[in-house]
Amino acid sequence: MSDLPPKARRPQEARRAGRWRPELVLALVVLALGVLVVVGTLDVSAAASQLGLGPRFFPMLVGGSMVLIGLFYVIDVLRGGQGDPEESEDVDAAAPTDWRSLGLVSGIFLAFAALLPVLGWVIGASLLFFGLSVSLGARHLVRVAVIAVALGLGTYLLFVMGLGVTLPGGLLEGVL
Repeated sequence: MSDLPPKARRPQEARRAGRWRPELVLALVVLALGVLVVVGTLDVSAAASQLGLGPRFFPMLVGGSMVLIGLFYVIDVLRGGQGDPEESEDVDAAAPTDWRSLGLVSGIFLAFAALLPVLGWVIGASLLFFGLSVSLGARHLVRVAVIAVALGLGTYLLFVMGLGVTLPGGLLEGVL
């Protein structure tokens, strides 16, 4: 918040001072999601992997980080902190929503979720990474395809071999 008296502040800032604070809602949502991740992870029971890390490690790390960030964010907002949308680098607040890109990305995620049990992680994740890259403007399709397959296979091996987490094999069941 500014050190200027309310009349010397920008009109937008003066209007927002006494109104509902969307920043506080976002801060509380981040905090609540962090708590939900931590509580949900407490139910996971599995042995630790060869690296000593079990399937609870990363969700607890992410959930704990979200709780801390949410707490700091709530404190900041309650002390008067607020975002300045005009300070964004590459964002034009007056630009219309790109509904085509939004629809493509949403459709790709929904297709991934629906087809994951059938296709398996490696094929599904590869198609997810490829589809997102192309829909967001990638031009070199062969390079994108190679990177997508490497990411799909790499994440599969990391989780299955490194962390002992079972991911769906799908069409490649028995091959991997």
